Amino acid sequence: MNVLIGPSIAMPVVLSIIGQKGGVGKSTLARAIAVVAAQGNLRVKLLDLDIGQQTSVRWSTTRATSRALRTIDAEAFSSVADALKDTSGADLVVIDTPGHLSPETFEIARASDLIVLPTGTSSDDLHPTTLLLYELEQRGLSKDRLCVALCRILDAKEERWARHYLETTGYKPLTGSLPERLGYRRAHNRGRAITETSEASLNERANELMASVLRKILQHVRASNGVYSAH
Repeated sequence: MNVLIGPSIAMPVVLSIIGQKGGVGKSTLARAIAVVAAQGNLRVKLLDLDIGQQTSVRWSTTRATSRALRTIDAEAFSSVADALKDTSGADLVVIDTPGHLSPETFEIARASDLIVLPTGTSSDDLHPTTLLLYELEQRGLSKDRLCVALCRILDAKEERWARHYLETTGYKPLTGSLPERLGYRRAHNRGRAITETSEASLNERANELMASVLRKILQHVRASNGVYSAH
């Protein structure tokens, strides 16, 4: 996949990955978005706000041991204010958030140009995701800043049902989805992204979703006409 937004953006686009619980794909998406954007010649900063787990930081450290992979620097912070103090030199800032909601979750959302909410496809995942989407809107975030990514898909029927569920609540999920596959976990263990597995079919599935995310970034850049408010 070759999605090129441009050699430089006047102010960084801040994209956060948030959700109500862990294990639905936040770190998975954050790492993949950072890798694909870097491969598209964007200057990327990956910020890990889960100071306890530091999943993205540990993955970045593993990745740095491979000369065959483009380095993705990740840094851990305890607050969004500290994380966004210096975003100079970046085109895209990707924020990997903790696996739970807190008052700071909404602070992160307000500081973001785009918010991606990964979700599984069971009603136990979709219902709280929908409630969070509603709450974000009630707190003043426009719907065009909110994106839903379907993750941990088991089969096509399950995905169709999840898409229908979300669309009936007024939210159309991103194009593409991530199946539940061992190959993705193995890639992460080696410091790779879900677009860099040893299985072409898995890379193709992941790239479709990543292309959808990058199109949203591009739409935001075009809509902003190169003018960004300070975060």
